[in-house]
Amino acid sequence: MKKYLSILKKTKLFSGLSETDISSMLSCLDAKLFSYKNGDYVFRQGEHLSNICVLVEGKLLIQNDDYWGNRTIINNISIGEMFGEAYVAPESGALLNDVVAVEDSVVIFFDFKKILTVCSSACRFHSMVVQNLFFAISEKNKKLVQKLGHISKRSTREKLMSYLSEESKKQNSLSFTIPFNRQQLADFLSVDRSAMSNELCKMRDEGLLVFEKNQFRLL
Repeated sequence: MKKYLSILKKTKLFSGLSETDISSMLSCLDAKLFSYKNGDYVFRQGEHLSNICVLVEGKLLIQNDDYWGNRTIINNISIGEMFGEAYVAPESGALLNDVVAVEDSVVIFFDFKKILTVCSSACRFHSMVVQNLFFAISEKNKKLVQKLGHISKRSTREKLMSYLSEESKKQNSLSFTIPFNRQQLADFLSVDRSAMSNELCKMRDEGLLVFEKNQFRLL
C-alpha cells in the first residue's frame, strides 16, 4: 500500500494531505488493495457497492452492454481517479454499468461509511477528506454534463469536433492524446466505428486535423 501513497496524494480525495497523513488514515478508512488482470471485471452490472475506489495502477472503462451486445462506454478511469461514489448511498440501488480493466490494474477500496464517520482516533484530517469527496463528486458531475454535450450533437462530425475540441482545451494544447482506441471512442460517442473513421479521414483531408492512432493535432 505504501508504494501508492504518492499517487493517493495527487488524488482529489486526498487533496491537501501529506503522504504521512494519508498513511495514518488508511486503516481508519479500512483501505484494501485489489489487483486485476486485463479483461477482468472490477464490478458487474447489478452489484451493490459499499466502497469508494481509487485506481492506482492501470486503466479501467465504465461500460454498458445491452441485451443485443451493443456496447456504450460511459467513461474511462485513469490512474488517480475515484469511482463508485455514485452507488454507495443507501437508496442508490444496483450498479447500472460494468467496470472493466483494459490493462493490468490495481485498485484501492475505501469503506464509504468509515469515510463519513469520524473514527475513534479522531484523525484531524478526516473532515478534509469528506470535503474533498464532495468537491470530487461535483467535478465528476461536470464531466458527465460535458459528455452529454458531445453525444447530443446530431452528426458524427459534430460529436467528434465537440469531443476533440474539449480534449484540446483540457490538455491546453492543439496536440494531445485521447484515452481511447478507435472502437472505444466510437462506443464513447455512441456512433458507428466505420462511419466515425470515415469522418475522421474526411476531416483530415479537409485540413481540420491530423491523427495517428490516439494522438491528434487540430489545425
